[in-house]
Amino acid sequence: MNNVGWHERLETSADTPSELFEHFQTRTDHGLEYHHLPDARHGLERGTVLVETTDAIVRGYPSVPRVLTLEPGVREYFDSDHITIEEKLNGFNVRIVDVAGTTAFTRGGYVCPYTTERARELLDPTDFFADHPQKMLCAELVGPENPYTAHDYDAIDTNAFRIFDIRDRTSGRPLEPERRREVCAEYGFEQPRTFGWHTPEEAPGAVRDAIETLDAADREGVVLKSEDGQSLLKYTTESTHHAELADAFALPFEYGRDFLFSRLLREAFQTVEFEDSPARRRERAHDLGESILLPMAETIEAVADGKTVGERHTVRGDPETIEALLSHLREFQLTIDIESDRRLEGERVVTFRKVAASTNDQIAHYLDGGIVDE
Repeated sequence: MNNVGWHERLETSADTPSELFEHFQTRTDHGLEYHHLPDARHGLERGTVLVETTDAIVRGYPSVPRVLTLEPGVREYFDSDHITIEEKLNGFNVRIVDVAGTTAFTRGGYVCPYTTERARELLDPTDFFADHPQKMLCAELVGPENPYTAHDYDAIDTNAFRIFDIRDRTSGRPLEPERRREVCAEYGFEQPRTFGWHTPEEAPGAVRDAIETLDAADREGVVLKSEDGQSLLKYTTESTHHAELADAFALPFEYGRDFLFSRLLREAFQTVEFEDSPARRRERAHDLGESILLPMAETIEAVADGKTVGERHTVRGDPETIEALLSHLREFQLTIDIESDRRLEGERVVTFRKVAASTNDQIAHYLDGGIVDE
């Protein structure tokens, strides 16, 4: 399909095809030729995909805003009689569609060979797509063997998918949350836990209760959804703020200041709204300080000892799929250090480190007497 045809089918604010397509990039992965949108533009979400092979449109997943103050933020944001609260999981967000077979697209609109193969194996969505060919499954890939975001969850030894949304792949419009739960149950798809339906007046208190439960288990947070699924809002736990800061300061030259400041901002608003006692607030401050200083000091010591630092991951699967994943990661200029590579029950199990080049180089420079220009 030419650019004029795509422009006519897309719900975009771009006046002309050229105005829109100057922002798309073209790729071919595993025989699939497609265009993807790296950043949100002209009313289209980041990661929107146009598949040349099948003329399919796969809309990106919308950016979900965050609320810092539950009351009155929730009440002011939602124009809905009832709001559902669902757990927000710490994993890798993908959209799974049937375009020349089951295919998983990342948030940025790339085909991920590893996630695609895991979706085919663990979800087996063939029956779903036979009945709903124009839908996309919006899923979180969770578990410790994840090449992007590794996090431990009870009873998940390797990978699992949780379907948090089902949308029309062309328009991006969602199924209502209640209907989505029914459809997922029908096809055996697992979903995030729910904390029920609440009025806008009740919801802030219900979120606080849910956050206390999730925080105690080191879980990420919640997503609030309107009855039609169109309005979304997220809120995260204290343990998540601290864990994200610890991860960031373990690789201090890989993350921007906006990333760090936003986590501090969430903590500050949360401690005020939750009316923490002076002792509880000092406990937060102590934990926050440890999240910042300890991982950074450990990283400096590691580099001083001649070690290479970076994000460590373990993945398993068909040997060809694992090789395709490693090639996919290297394509994005990532340096991959293989720590172990073995076979287990016919699968290839690889532990690797994504080398944090800036952190390694900068720390080595300062250890050698480099000067900071402030």
